[in-house]
Amino acid sequence: MLDSLRQAGKNIGREISRTWENLSEGWRELLSRSNNALTHFARNKDEEQTESRALAAFPRWSLLAGEVEEMEKEVVVRVEVPGMEKEDCHITIEGNMLYLSGEKRYERETHDSTYHVMERAYGAFQRSIPLPRNVDIDKAEASYKNGVLTVRLPKAGGENIKSIPVS
Repeated sequence: MLDSLRQAGKNIGREISRTWENLSEGWRELLSRSNNALTHFARNKDEEQTESRALAAFPRWSLLAGEVEEMEKEVVVRVEVPGMEKEDCHITIEGNMLYLSGEKRYERETHDSTYHVMERAYGAFQRSIPLPRNVDIDKAEASYKNGVLTVRLPKAGGENIKSIPVS
C-alpha cells in the first residue's frame, strides 16, 4: 500500500512538473513573440459612465498581432485588427517608426444578456512598430481586408551612410 502511494505521488509530481513546463513555455513564447503586440485600449470616462457595467468589465489590454516583412524593394507591415472598420484605423510614420492608432467600438445587439467570457478589449489604442529601414513615406500604401491592415512601404532610395575621412 505504501509503495503504491509513493508511486502515485511520483506520477502526480511528474504531471505537475510537465504542466508547469508547458505553462512556462507558453508564457515565454507570448513574451518573446508578442512583447509589443500587447496593446492598451483606453475608454474615456463619459463612455464608462453611460455604458453598462459589462463594458467596464471588458479587458483593457489585448493583442494586436503583427508582422514586419522586408523584401528587396519594400517593407510590408501587417497587423490584425479584427472587428474594426478601416475608417477607424490611422497610420502615421515618423522616422523609422510606424504608429497605428484607432478605436475599436463596442456594439451590443441586445441588453438583456449575460457575458460569460470577456476577452475582447474596446476603446482607443496606439501601437508603435519599429521599421528596419528608411522608407519613402510619399509612396506608402495601406489596405484593409479580412481584419488585417496591410501597409506597403517602399524603401527609401540610397543609403544614408557616408564615410568621412579623418584629416
